[in-house]
Amino acid sequence: MIHHHPEKAKLFVLDDERAHWHDKALWFMRVKRDRAAATVPEWEQLRTAAEGIKLHTLSRLADYLEEFERKATANGIQVHWARDGEEHNRIVHGILEKRGVKKMVKSKSMLTEECHLNPYLEARGIEVVDTDLGERIVQLAGEPPSHIVMPAIHRKKEEIGELFHEKLGTPKGLSDPTLLTERAREHLREKFLQAEAGLTGVNFGIAETGGFVVVTNEGNADMGTTLPPVHIASMGIEKVIPRLADLGVFLRLLARSATGQPVSSYTTHFHAPLPGGELHLVIVDNGRTEMLSEAHRRKALCCIRCGACLNTCPVYRRSGGYSYSYLIPGPIGSVLGPHRDLAGHASLPFASSLCGSCTDVCPVKVDLHHQLLALRQEAGEEKLLPFGKRMGMKLASFVMARPALFRAGGKVARWVLRVAPGLARVGPGAVWLRGRELPEPPAESFADLYDREMNGKPEVKP
Repeated sequence: MIHHHPEKAKLFVLDDERAHWHDKALWFMRVKRDRAAATVPEWEQLRTAAEGIKLHTLSRLADYLEEFERKATANGIQVHWARDGEEHNRIVHGILEKRGVKKMVKSKSMLTEECHLNPYLEARGIEVVDTDLGERIVQLAGEPPSHIVMPAIHRKKEEIGELFHEKLGTPKGLSDPTLLTERAREHLREKFLQAEAGLTGVNFGIAETGGFVVVTNEGNADMGTTLPPVHIASMGIEKVIPRLADLGVFLRLLARSATGQPVSSYTTHFHAPLPGGELHLVIVDNGRTEMLSEAHRRKALCCIRCGACLNTCPVYRRSGGYSYSYLIPGPIGSVLGPHRDLAGHASLPFASSLCGSCTDVCPVKVDLHHQLLALRQEAGEEKLLPFGKRMGMKLASFVMARPALFRAGGKVARWVLRVAPGLARVGPGAVWLRGRELPEPPAESFADLYDREMNGKPEVKP
């Protein structure tokens, strides 16, 4: 089902208090990111280095993936390849079914969200428990994550208290975050002890060593991979990097960009299965090779899923994660979704002010706002925009291509704003202006000002 971002965003902003609270919470994370970045004098050099490593890796991706597989297999890791999400799910289910696993704990993984792994396994009789606190909250609520790093950022502590009262038996009205977290810890500890397998995502796979790294703040990935005898790791093909020496560049950028921390609480390296255990690595394509094959889409594969672009985006902060039709919201989701299926996510490139803040904070310099602009053009060329918007753009193009007509239009608009501002809220622009304040009309246009300053023309009086 196709839905449009403005329609979903409208539902979110109807709750004015929540919209403002959500905005402030995410801007707080953006400010923390800026402070953390300012403590690293070579921050911009690190971003440039990370961009270079990623682009180099993508230029030789097949070679590095094959090297990674060879080294990982030599380490005792069982490597599987999946063309798409459905094959990934079949592989994971096959591993669990072969060992009679009925209970699996899982740490945060946007790839498994992309593949819809949880419902796939649950339909086949396997209990899947998300063990990241935010992920567990949205799982108990029957919701997808609304943010790639802070999955439950859209929920207030009082709502979580009500949810825990219903699902975990906490006292009614309890909303103290410390006490709620303690109850979640008790609940999850039982699940860890009962689990017969654990699944994690992968932040970085290292071709040189055949090992991979999982970065968390709660330690749940470590619990889920050391207690059960079977560890399954799901990794997108773009997560590989060439050398162990490259890892430090990304680790210095990741936590600071995501949460403003100097380093994440847990950075766990996996190189081999535990004694007597099994370690499986499922490497997934699911449309990534197609993106890689097209130069204008390729750079989006550099993303390291830090969430910084979400925290800074004025549209995401004010419209919430559930207003996006793609499973990853915010600027990066507005790029990845249309890259995968432009017709299905045609409204997402327009869920942006094109302010460029997302590009400015991206630790690997993905040119997000440029890609969003290019996707807007593609959507227009494919006639995926509403008829009114297409006609409006054609009219704007006609006027802007004729300087005399453009100047005349500007004079009329300034006159309307001065004499009858109510007229500006009539017609096609009414919806757009409903939530915006009209500007104070200037006495003259920039073109008039330029002529006057450069050519000595007289000042235009209002």
